[in-house]
Amino acid sequence: MPLLVVQPPPVEPVNGNHSHLQVATTIRMFRQKSGLSQRQLAMRMQVPRTYVSKIENEKAMPTLSSLQRLATALEVSMADLLKGSNRSLEDEIADLMQDDFLSQVMPYVKQLDSMQRSSLLSQVRELSVRPRRSV
Repeated sequence: MPLLVVQPPPVEPVNGNHSHLQVATTIRMFRQKSGLSQRQLAMRMQVPRTYVSKIENEKAMPTLSSLQRLATALEVSMADLLKGSNRSLEDEIADLMQDDFLSQVMPYVKQLDSMQRSSLLSQVRELSVRPRRSV
């Protein structure tokens, strides 16, 4: 079976406009937040890894269709990609509260004093670094 090679979408050259800086930084931030490598993101978009690298390193500005593919691959909206670091604290909190686990834990965390919160945070860190084995 022949290997299907998908050509990367056209890339608009960067022309000294600094709006690309925010987009590049935002794409990298969302990619890292998702725990994806450039290669993994490129695979989701079905483009070469170098295409993602050029965008993140401000060598090229993605077209609107590429931005839509990026948003889909990163599981965010195009508005989030374009807003980037201008997202408000309320937007960030709303995104966090959409997580089922966090939304269930938050009412209890609010009842803890600072020492209890610190202890809880230490335990969560410990679990994430060294998950316990189930027998």
